Amino acid sequence: MYRLVGVLTVGLLTVTVAQAHFPFIVPDEKGESAKVVFSDTLDPDDNVNIEKIANTKLTLRAVATGKDTPLDWKKDTSFYVINLPGAGDRIVFGTTDYGVLQKGDAPPFKLVYFPKAVIGKAFAQPIGGQHPLEVVADGSSGQVRFRVLAQGQPLPEAETTVLLPSGEKKALKTDKDGYTPPVQGAGRYAVYTKLIEAKKGEHAGKKYEEIRNYATLVCDIAK
Repeated sequence: MYRLVGVLTVGLLTVTVAQAHFPFIVPDEKGESAKVVFSDTLDPDDNVNIEKIANTKLTLRAVATGKDTPLDWKKDTSFYVINLPGAGDRIVFGTTDYGVLQKGDAPPFKLVYFPKAVIGKAFAQPIGGQHPLEVVADGSSGQVRFRVLAQGQPLPEAETTVLLPSGEKKALKTDKDGYTPPVQGAGRYAVYTKLIEAKKGEHAGKKYEEIRNYATLVCDIAK
Protein backbone atom coordinates (compact mmCIF):
# COMPACT_ATOMS: atom_id res chain seq x y z
CA MET A 1 0.00 0.00 0.00
CA TYR A 2 1.28 3.48 -0.83
CA ARG A 3 1.43 6.22 1.76
CA LEU A 4 1.42 9.53 -0.07
CA VAL A 5 2.88 12.66 1.44
CA GLY A 6 0.91 15.67 0.20
CA VAL A 7 1.75 19.33 0.13
CA LEU A 8 -0.10 21.83 2.23
CA THR A 9 -1.53 23.73 -0.71
CA VAL A 10 -3.28 22.40 -3.77
CA GLY A 11 -2.04 23.36 -7.21
CA LEU A 12 1.04 25.17 -8.37
CA LEU A 13 3.06 27.32 -6.00
CA THR A 14 6.22 29.36 -6.23
CA VAL A 15 8.16 28.40 -3.14
CA THR A 16 11.56 28.24 -1.60
CA VAL A 17 12.22 24.52 -1.95
CA ALA A 18 14.36 22.87 0.69
CA GLN A 19 17.70 21.69 -0.59
CA ALA A 20 18.03 17.97 -1.18
CA HIS A 21 20.33 15.94 -3.39
CA PHE A 22 19.20 13.65 -6.18
CA PRO A 23 20.92 11.80 -9.01
CA PHE A 24 20.28 13.65 -12.27
CA ILE A 25 21.32 12.41 -15.72
CA VAL A 26 22.41 15.50 -17.67
CA PRO A 27 22.97 14.92 -21.44
CA ASP A 28 25.27 17.16 -23.46
CA GLU A 29 23.90 19.30 -26.31
CA LYS A 30 24.60 16.69 -28.99
CA GLY A 31 23.25 13.74 -27.04
CA GLU A 32 26.57 11.93 -27.29
CA SER A 33 27.39 11.77 -23.59
CA ALA A 34 25.96 12.73 -20.22
CA LYS A 35 27.04 13.63 -16.72
CA VAL A 36 25.45 11.94 -13.74
CA VAL A 37 25.44 14.34 -10.80
CA PHE A 38 24.27 14.04 -7.20
CA SER A 39 23.03 17.53 -6.52
CA ASP A 40 20.04 19.80 -5.89
CA THR A 41 20.51 21.30 -9.38
CA LEU A 42 21.84 20.03 -12.71
CA ASP A 43 25.32 21.24 -11.80
CA PRO A 44 27.78 18.96 -10.00
CA ASP A 45 28.10 19.60 -6.29
CA ASP A 46 31.80 19.65 -5.42
CA ASN A 47 30.96 19.27 -1.72
CA VAL A 48 29.26 15.90 -2.14
CA ASN A 49 31.04 12.56 -2.45
CA ILE A 50 29.85 11.30 -5.84
CA GLU A 51 30.65 7.73 -4.81
CA LYS A 52 27.46 7.78 -2.72
CA ILE A 53 25.64 6.80 -5.94
CA ALA A 54 28.36 4.47 -7.22
CA ASN A 55 26.05 1.43 -7.38
CA THR A 56 23.66 3.09 -9.87
CA LYS A 57 22.71 0.82 -12.78
CA LEU A 58 21.92 2.63 -16.04
CA THR A 59 20.30 1.56 -19.30
CA LEU A 60 19.97 3.28 -22.68
CA ARG A 61 16.81 2.61 -24.69
CA ALA A 62 16.52 3.42 -28.39
CA VAL A 63 12.93 4.63 -28.77
CA ALA A 64 12.62 3.57 -32.42
CA THR A 65 13.57 -0.06 -31.80
CA GLY A 66 12.93 -0.50 -28.08
CA LYS A 67 16.41 -1.99 -27.71
CA ASP A 68 17.97 -1.63 -24.26
CA THR A 69 21.74 -1.34 -23.77
CA PRO A 70 23.46 -1.41 -20.36
CA LEU A 71 25.73 1.60 -19.80
CA ASP A 72 29.09 1.93 -18.10
CA TRP A 73 30.45 5.15 -16.68
CA LYS A 74 33.70 6.82 -15.72
CA LYS A 75 34.20 8.68 -12.46
CA ASP A 76 35.30 12.31 -12.57
CA THR A 77 35.91 14.64 -9.61
CA SER A 78 32.29 15.36 -8.69
CA PHE A 79 30.25 13.47 -11.31
CA TYR A 80 30.22 10.39 -13.50
CA VAL A 81 30.44 10.46 -17.30
CA ILE A 82 28.57 8.08 -19.60
CA ASN A 83 28.76 7.70 -23.38
CA LEU A 84 25.41 7.56 -25.18
CA PRO A 85 25.62 5.36 -28.29
CA GLY A 86 23.22 5.64 -31.21
CA ALA A 87 21.20 8.55 -32.51
CA GLY A 88 17.63 9.81 -32.48
CA ASP A 89 15.22 9.68 -29.57
CA ARG A 90 16.63 7.77 -26.62
CA ILE A 91 15.86 7.30 -22.93
CA VAL A 92 18.49 6.83 -20.24
CA PHE A 93 17.14 5.38 -17.01
CA GLY A 94 18.37 3.53 -13.99
CA THR A 95 18.16 2.62 -10.33
CA THR A 96 20.24 3.84 -7.40
CA ASP A 97 19.94 1.60 -4.35
CA TYR A 98 21.12 3.95 -1.61
CA GLY A 99 20.61 1.46 1.21
CA VAL A 100 18.96 1.72 4.63
CA LEU A 101 19.16 5.00 6.56
CA GLN A 102 17.96 6.27 9.89
CA LYS A 103 17.71 9.88 11.04
CA GLY A 104 17.70 10.38 14.78
CA ASP A 105 15.00 8.38 16.53
CA ALA A 106 12.87 8.11 13.39
CA PRO A 107 12.20 4.62 12.00
CA PRO A 108 14.81 3.34 9.53
CA PHE A 109 13.92 3.49 5.84
CA LYS A 110 15.21 2.12 2.57
CA LEU A 111 16.12 4.82 0.03
CA VAL A 112 15.90 4.20 -3.73
CA TYR A 113 16.34 6.66 -6.61
CA PHE A 114 15.13 6.24 -10.19
CA PRO A 115 16.95 8.74 -12.43
CA LYS A 116 15.88 9.27 -16.05
CA ALA A 117 16.71 11.56 -18.99
CA VAL A 118 15.13 11.87 -22.42
CA ILE A 119 17.28 12.71 -25.44
CA GLY A 120 15.31 14.08 -28.37
CA LYS A 121 11.53 14.27 -28.30
CA ALA A 122 10.63 14.84 -24.67
CA PHE A 123 6.90 14.17 -24.72
CA ALA A 124 5.27 10.84 -23.85
CA GLN A 125 8.41 8.74 -23.41
CA PRO A 126 7.62 6.40 -20.50
CA ILE A 127 9.84 3.53 -19.47
CA GLY A 128 6.65 1.56 -19.05
CA GLY A 129 6.06 -1.88 -17.62
CA GLN A 130 6.28 -2.27 -13.88
CA HIS A 131 8.84 0.48 -13.34
CA PRO A 132 8.47 1.51 -9.67
CA LEU A 133 8.35 5.29 -10.19
CA GLU A 134 8.94 7.66 -13.09
CA VAL A 135 8.09 11.09 -14.47
CA VAL A 136 6.86 11.63 -18.03
CA ALA A 137 6.64 14.96 -19.89
CA ASP A 138 3.41 15.80 -21.73
CA GLY A 139 2.40 18.94 -23.59
CA SER A 140 3.24 21.07 -26.61
CA SER A 141 5.96 23.50 -27.67
CA GLY A 142 6.74 25.95 -24.90
CA GLN A 143 4.29 24.40 -22.45
CA VAL A 144 4.63 21.20 -20.46
CA ARG A 145 3.03 19.30 -17.63
CA PHE A 146 4.50 16.25 -15.97
CA ARG A 147 2.87 12.94 -15.17
CA VAL A 148 3.96 10.72 -12.30
CA LEU A 149 3.58 6.97 -12.77
CA ALA A 150 4.06 4.22 -10.18
CA GLN A 151 4.14 0.67 -11.53
CA GLY A 152 2.87 2.19 -14.78
CA GLN A 153 -0.22 3.69 -13.12
CA PRO A 154 -0.98 7.40 -12.51
CA LEU A 155 0.01 8.57 -9.03
CA PRO A 156 -2.30 11.27 -7.61
CA GLU A 157 -1.30 13.88 -5.02
CA ALA A 158 2.40 13.26 -5.55
CA GLU A 159 4.79 15.97 -4.36
CA THR A 160 6.69 17.06 -7.46
CA THR A 161 9.30 19.78 -7.86
CA VAL A 162 10.19 21.33 -11.22
CA LEU A 163 13.43 23.16 -11.97
CA LEU A 164 12.51 25.51 -14.80
CA PRO A 165 14.92 26.59 -17.56
CA SER A 166 15.09 29.98 -15.83
CA GLY A 167 16.55 28.35 -12.72
CA GLU A 168 13.39 28.88 -10.67
CA LYS A 169 11.99 25.98 -8.66
CA LYS A 170 8.28 25.31 -8.36
CA ALA A 171 6.47 22.84 -6.10
CA LEU A 172 3.55 21.05 -7.74
CA LYS A 173 1.00 18.44 -6.79
CA THR A 174 -0.41 15.88 -9.22
CA ASP A 175 -4.14 15.55 -9.88
CA LYS A 176 -6.21 12.36 -9.85
CA ASP A 177 -4.72 11.35 -13.22
CA GLY A 178 -1.16 11.89 -12.08
CA TYR A 179 -0.65 15.20 -13.94
CA THR A 180 0.88 18.38 -12.59
CA PRO A 181 -0.47 21.78 -13.63
CA PRO A 182 1.23 23.09 -16.80
CA VAL A 183 4.28 25.31 -16.74
CA GLN A 184 5.52 27.62 -19.48
CA GLY A 185 8.91 28.05 -21.10
CA ALA A 186 11.32 26.39 -23.48
CA GLY A 187 14.65 24.86 -22.53
CA ARG A 188 15.97 22.24 -20.15
CA TYR A 189 13.75 21.04 -17.33
CA ALA A 190 14.58 18.90 -14.32
CA VAL A 191 11.94 17.25 -12.18
CA TYR A 192 11.90 15.16 -9.04
CA THR A 193 9.04 13.46 -7.21
CA LYS A 194 8.60 10.99 -4.39
CA LEU A 195 6.56 8.03 -3.25
CA ILE A 196 6.70 6.57 0.24
CA GLU A 197 5.64 2.95 0.63
CA ALA A 198 4.65 1.59 4.03
CA LYS A 199 6.59 -1.64 3.55
CA LYS A 200 8.76 -3.32 6.14
CA GLY A 201 11.71 -5.45 5.18
CA GLU A 202 15.40 -6.12 5.46
CA HIS A 203 18.17 -5.03 3.10
CA ALA A 204 21.88 -5.88 3.39
CA GLY A 205 21.32 -7.06 6.94
CA LYS A 206 19.48 -3.90 8.03
CA LYS A 207 15.77 -3.72 8.82
CA TYR A 208 13.59 -0.89 7.58
CA GLU A 209 10.03 0.31 8.23
CA GLU A 210 9.29 1.99 4.88
CA ILE A 211 10.66 2.56 1.39
CA ARG A 212 11.28 6.09 0.15
CA ASN A 213 11.34 6.23 -3.64
CA TYR A 214 12.46 9.28 -5.62
CA ALA A 215 12.31 9.65 -9.39
CA THR A 216 14.11 12.32 -11.43
CA LEU A 217 13.69 13.46 -15.03
CA VAL A 218 15.79 15.70 -17.27
CA CYS A 219 14.38 16.72 -20.65
CA ASP A 220 14.46 19.56 -23.20
CA ILE A 221 11.30 21.37 -24.29
CA ALA A 222 11.42 23.21 -27.63
CA LYS A 223 9.87 26.63 -28.30
